[in-house]
Order: sequence, then structure tokens, then C-alpha cells
Amino acid sequence: MKRSLLLIVPILAAFLAPLWLHAHGVSPGDQAILNNGGLLSYIWVGAKHMVTGYDHLLFLAGVIFYLSGFKDIIRFITVFTIGHSITLTGATYLGIQADEHLIDAVIALSVLYKGFENLGGFEKWFKVKSPNLLFMVFLFGLIHGFGLSTRLQSFDLGAGQFLLKIISFNVGVELGQVAALIPIVFFITQWQSKKSYRAFYKAANVYLIIAGIFLFLFQMNGYFFGH
Repeated sequence: MKRSLLLIVPILAAFLAPLWLHAHGVSPGDQAILNNGGLLSYIWVGAKHMVTGYDHLLFLAGVIFYLSGFKDIIRFITVFTIGHSITLTGATYLGIQADEHLIDAVIALSVLYKGFENLGGFEKWFKVKSPNLLFMVFLFGLIHGFGLSTRLQSFDLGAGQFLLKIISFNVGVELGQVAALIPIVFFITQWQSKKSYRAFYKAANVYLIIAGIFLFLFQMNGYFFGH
């Protein structure tokens, strides 16, 4: 158990590193890329955003921990993708906005939720069966998509090809999601056959809870004191 705890610390640190580097936000460099690169630039920035989206990836890693087969992984990731594509495209096209700190705070709670559920928290603490996972993944997908929309609307998208720009960004998000998930899926599935997996599973999900709490407090601090 101690060894697994020591191993999971650098993994979690790698996920959270963009937080301190502010890679999750909107940079003047990204805006310049969008201004000069056409629709392909929206694909690139969308992919970059997802690859550095520590909160999205932590949640997806938590989902993968709960699944046992490749077909299940494809099914749940597809449902998550449909969910976030709906709100990313719809909210951006309609101009529906919310404070990015509040949205990211809810996304942080989704990370906490997944770690708590993976550890059997509903059964242990509330004596009830956990909610249907497929439905919850879709629901959180909608919330994550709203967060992506909030980020996209922080850019100056201009007037031309507006819908195509949104779709291109979404395509980039999907490509970035696939690129980021391949090593995560490989890492987790390879460890599942090892004797130390149970200890690793517990340690990793405890850290998901800790990361969710930390990210929630970080975003709420930004909401109250960062304006």
C-alpha cells in the first residue's frame, strides 16, 4: 500500500501540473493561433485544451478505473463525448455563459464524486446503491462540455464560419481526449493483472477525492477573490 501511494503521487502531480502552469486557461498565444490559422487552428487549440485539461482527465481516469473491459471503456467514453459535445456546441452557438470558476468548481466535484463512488462510498456511508454510472457519466459530460464552451467563448471567435469554428474546436477536443486517454487506459489496464492493483486502486481513488476537494477550493477561491 505504501509503495502504491508513493507511485501515485508523481502520477497525480503530472495531472495537476497544468494548474500551476495555467495551461488550462486562455493565452494570448492561443488567440494568435486562432486569428492566423483558420479552422485547423481551432482543432489544434481544442486538442491542446483537452490534453492539458487535468480536471477532465482526472474524471475520465476515475471512470476507467471502474470499468473492466475495452468495450465498456468505449461505451462510457462515447456517452461522455456525446454529453460534452451537446453543451460545448449548443452553449457556444447560443452564447450561453457562466462564470468559469463556478463551472470548473462543479467539474472538480465530478472528480471527487468518481473517486468516492469507486471506493464504494455510497454503500459504506449512505447505505444506498450508487446512481447509474452511465447516466452520471452523461450528466457530467454535459457539465464538462459547458466548461469547454465557457473556455471557447473566452476567445474572440470573430463573425465568419462561427458554427464551423465551434465544430472544429470540438473535433480537436475529441482528438486530444483520445490522445490523452490512450496512455491512461494502457497504464490502468496493464496494472489490473498485478497483485498490487487493489492497493493502487484504493490509493489512486483516495487521491482523486483529494484532488477534487483541492480543485474545488481553488476554483471557489478564484470565484470569490480572483475577480
